[in-house]
Amino acid sequence: MSGSPLRIVIVGGVAGGASAAARARRCNEAAEIILLERDGDVSFGNCGMPYYIGGEIQSRSKLLVATADLLRKRFRIDVRTRSEAVRIDRNQRSLQVFDHTRAAEYSLTWDRLILCPGARPVRDRIPGADATGVFALRSLADMDLIHAAVSAQPDSAVIVVGTGFIGLEMAEQLAKRGLQVQLVEQADHVLPALDAEMTYPIAAELRQAGIMLHCGKTLQQINADDGTVTGITLEDGTLLAGSIVILGIGVVPETTLALTAGLEPGPLGGIRTNQFQQTSDPHIYAAGDACEYPFGPTGTTALVHLAGPATRAGRLAGEHAATGSSAPAGAVYGTAIIRVFEQTAACTGISVRKATEQGIAARSVTVLAASHAGYYPGASQLTLKIVFAPEDGRILGAQAVGRDGVDKRIDVVATAMALGGTVRDLARLDLAYAPPFGSARDPIHQAAFTACNELDGMGAMLDVDADLNGWQVVDVRTAAEIEKTPLTDCPDVIAIPIDELRDRIGELSPQLPTVVSCGVGIRAHAAQRILLQNGFSTVLNLTGGATLRRRAIPPQES
Repeated sequence: MSGSPLRIVIVGGVAGGASAAARARRCNEAAEIILLERDGDVSFGNCGMPYYIGGEIQSRSKLLVATADLLRKRFRIDVRTRSEAVRIDRNQRSLQVFDHTRAAEYSLTWDRLILCPGARPVRDRIPGADATGVFALRSLADMDLIHAAVSAQPDSAVIVVGTGFIGLEMAEQLAKRGLQVQLVEQADHVLPALDAEMTYPIAAELRQAGIMLHCGKTLQQINADDGTVTGITLEDGTLLAGSIVILGIGVVPETTLALTAGLEPGPLGGIRTNQFQQTSDPHIYAAGDACEYPFGPTGTTALVHLAGPATRAGRLAGEHAATGSSAPAGAVYGTAIIRVFEQTAACTGISVRKATEQGIAARSVTVLAASHAGYYPGASQLTLKIVFAPEDGRILGAQAVGRDGVDKRIDVVATAMALGGTVRDLARLDLAYAPPFGSARDPIHQAAFTACNELDGMGAMLDVDADLNGWQVVDVRTAAEIEKTPLTDCPDVIAIPIDELRDRIGELSPQLPTVVSCGVGIRAHAAQRILLQNGFSTVLNLTGGATLRRRAIPPQES
C-alpha cells in the first residue's frame, strides 16, 4: 500500500475500539480508519445497562456514547456495523470480514490492526442455558431482551446466578422493580472480590430488600419445560423456581481471532501485549477485555474486565498505531465500585484471600470509622481494609464498605498504589477536612496509622477470624457492651474495662500470649500499649474487635 494513506483497521467498538478510533484520528488526520463492529451499536455505556433495565435510566438513547453516525461525521471514520472479522492473514496483512447485512464475505487489507473483540459471558458449559428465559448481560441486544422479559412478567420470580458486580447490580434493579429475586453464589459470601467479613453489610442490605441468598451453592443445571426455563437445580439437589434466569458468573476473553492468527497468548489465556498494547506481531495491537494487562500489586498480568482500563488501553493503541509512538501503558489495579441499595462497596488491588492463594506475603488492617466527623449530622459507619506487604509496607490492595465516602477512600488508595506508595505514605497524606466531608483523622489515616504501628512494633494485629483457643483473651469494653455484643467463638474471655486495666493488671498473666479486643479496635490498642509496657511479652489486637468478628464469624443460632 505504498503511497496510500496509513490504513488502520479496528475490530470491535464499545470502550476500547471507539477510544482507539477517536484517538487515532486526533493524532493522524490523514490516516484511513475503519472500525468494524459485529453488532449494531458501536459505542455504548455497558455499565449503565442494569440501570436501564431497572428504570433508573429511562431513555435507552442515553446509553449511546458515540453512534456510528457521530463517528463518521466528526472523525471521518469508516464505521461498518454488523461486520464481523473472521480471519487474519498476517503475511498479507489482510482481514476476512463477514457482512451480516449482506450475508457476504470480503477481504480488507490493513497497515495497522487493533483488536478489541471483548469477552463473552460464560454459559456454554451450563446444561439448559439455551432455554428461553435464560439471559446474560453483555450487549444492548441482551439488555433489550431482559428489559422486554421483565416488563412482560412484572411479578415473576428471577434467579440471578453469580454475585459479582453485574449480578448484584441486576439483583438490586430487579428487586426495585418489584420482582422476586433469588441470588446464587458458588463462593461462601457475596461479592467474592472482597474478603468475606467485608461483605456482611452488603448481604444484610440484600436480605433487607427481600432478596434470598444462596451462598456456597453451585449451579448444576437450568431446568426447562418445552424449552422455557422453570428454574434451576443446585449441586446439592436444591430446586429453585423462576421464569427468568440471569447468568452473571463471569466472562472469558474473545481470543479465537487472535490465537488462530498465531498471536501469542498471555499466561491467563488473554492476548499478550507490551507496554504500547502491541501483540507479538508489532503491527497488531489489542485492547479491552480480550487482552492481559500488567497488574500492579503482583507484577504479573491480569484479565481486568472494566471499562476504565479498556478506554485507556484503546486510546494508547490508537495513538501508537497512528503515529508509531506513545507514552507506555501503566499498570492496572482492578479498581471497582458498586452500589447495592443504600450500601456501597469498592476494592482495588488484591485481597488477603488472593494474596494467600498466590503465595504473596501480606498483612492487613481494618478500621471501622465514621464517614465524616461523628459529631456532624448524617455520619455513618465506614469499614476500610488495607492490605500491605509486611517487609516494607507497600500497599497491595484495599476494600471499603459503607453508606457514604467509600468512593473517595478507595480512589485515594488506588492513586497511592499507582505511585508505588506505602502505608507510611498514606499516613502522611494531607487530605481535605471539614465536618460534613471527613474527619481530622480520616479513615485513610486511621488505617495507615494502624499499619504503621504494626510495622514499627507498636501494635501487632491478629486476624479477625483467628482461632482464639490457647490465647488469654481480654475484652476491655464495659459489661453492658459485652452483654449486648459478645465476642463470638470465644467462650473464655476476661472482661476488664479499659479504664480499670491498670488497677486490675494483676488478674492477668504476663507470660501468656494475649489478645485484646473491644468494639472496633481503638480501646484495644490503648490496652495493648499498657500491657506491653508492663512486662507482657506477646499482646495482639484483634482486628476490628467484636464488631468485625461478628461479621467474620456470625453467632451460632440458639
